[in-house]
Amino acid sequence: MQSLIENARAFRSSLAESRDDLTALAEGQRPQALFLACSDSRVVPSLITGARPGEILELRTAGNIVPRHRSEADCGVGATLEFAVIALQVPHIVVCGHSCCDAVQGMVADKQLPGMALFNRWLQRAEYRSQPAALRKGVATQRHLETQLRHLRSYPCIARRLRERRLRLHGWFYEITSGEVFAYEERERMFRPL
Repeated sequence: MQSLIENARAFRSSLAESRDDLTALAEGQRPQALFLACSDSRVVPSLITGARPGEILELRTAGNIVPRHRSEADCGVGATLEFAVIALQVPHIVVCGHSCCDAVQGMVADKQLPGMALFNRWLQRAEYRSQPAALRKGVATQRHLETQLRHLRSYPCIARRLRERRLRLHGWFYEITSGEVFAYEERERMFRPL
């Protein structure tokens, strides 16, 4: 923790060259995309994309899960989606899955983790099931990503913007061991290098 504290203390002075950029950001934001990623500490959206402050809006959830829209259920994910699409009018949403995902491993194993009732219920909201063989082949996380892209389309604000062609959805898969990023090709149901 001490290194994090020291970096936070030095942060202001390290930004001396960017002072004008920060002043402009204080007046508002206009991100290029909403980047929805797993909360896994090994996945760092700004590091993967090279984004600077103000360029991407981040939404991090365990397992990059997007619960299916339900009008009677308030959800932080839904609130962030509405804010990004309606207030900020982001033209792109990237859902980024990754290799070695503990959440997907938990879904595939279909085991309840003791003492983690909230986490166990959250995994159920992914509405994804697979066979253990798919996890071994690395396919489970990618199929899970497809499911979450379908869930995004269930949100009225997203469906409307897609119909108006003012929004594009992207599925990315980040390979932790190599740093390579793959993009989902919906027609072919395949991931290709970005």
